[in-house]
Amino acid sequence: MGTIRAFGAAIAIFVVCQGALASDNSKNLAPDFTNLPEHSKIVVAPPDIELFEISAGGVTEPRADWTDAARKWMRAEIEQRRGGLGVETVELDEATADEFGELLSLHAAIAQSIALHQFGGMPLPTKNGRLDWSFADAMKPLEERTGARYGLFIWVRDGYSSASRKAAMFVAAALGIGLGGGLQSAYASLVDLDSGRVLWFNRIVRAHGDLRDAGGAAETVDALLKNFPGIGAGATE
Repeated sequence: MGTIRAFGAAIAIFVVCQGALASDNSKNLAPDFTNLPEHSKIVVAPPDIELFEISAGGVTEPRADWTDAARKWMRAEIEQRRGGLGVETVELDEATADEFGELLSLHAAIAQSIALHQFGGMPLPTKNGRLDWSFADAMKPLEERTGARYGLFIWVRDGYSSASRKAAMFVAAALGIGLGGGLQSAYASLVDLDSGRVLWFNRIVRAHGDLRDAGGAAETVDALLKNFPGIGAGATE
C-alpha cells in the first residue's frame, strides 16, 4: 500500500542491527522436533491483533476500526489455510477464548520473550541458541476443553503514519534528520498443550505490509506460517 509506518526510531534501529527474520530454520524448531505426527489435532486461537495510528510526534493511538478490519481479514486468511497445514484443526471460538483470556495473555508474554532472546539481541546463555521454552502444565486446561494436543497462536501489532506524521518525516528528511520509520511485529507459535513445550516459533518484524485489506492480510499470514511443521507435503512452504 506504500503507507509509511512508524513505531519509533529506536525500534527501527534495533531491527536494522538485528535483522528482521531468523535465517536458520533450526532456531524456529524445538530440539529433536521436526514435524507433527500423523493424526495430530490443533486448536487455532483467535489472532491477538492491535493496530495503531502514529501522530506527528510519534505517539501511537489504538484504532479500533482498523483493528476490527485486521481481525476479520486475518481470521479469514487463517481459516482458508487451515486445511493446508497438514493436520486436523479446530477453531477456538470467541467465548472460549474469552474464558481462557489469561492463558492467551500468558502466551503473548512468553512469545515476546522468545522473540527477544531467541531472535533479538539478548540471547540467554542457558538456551545455547535452542528454542527451549515451555509453559509447563499451564496449557493443559485448553487441551482438556478442546481435545486438541497442540495449539497455534498468532500475535500481531502494526502501526500506520497519520498524514501529519508523513509530513513531519518529509520535512525531517529534507533537513537531513532521520525521523524513525515503523514496524509490523508479529509472532506465530505452535505449542504442545500437554507438555507445554513451544515446538515451533516464527517472527516477522518489518516496515511494510498492511493488515487493513485482504491482500495485505493474506501476505502476512503467508509470512507467519512459512515453514510450518505440518505433516509431510501438507506443511506450508
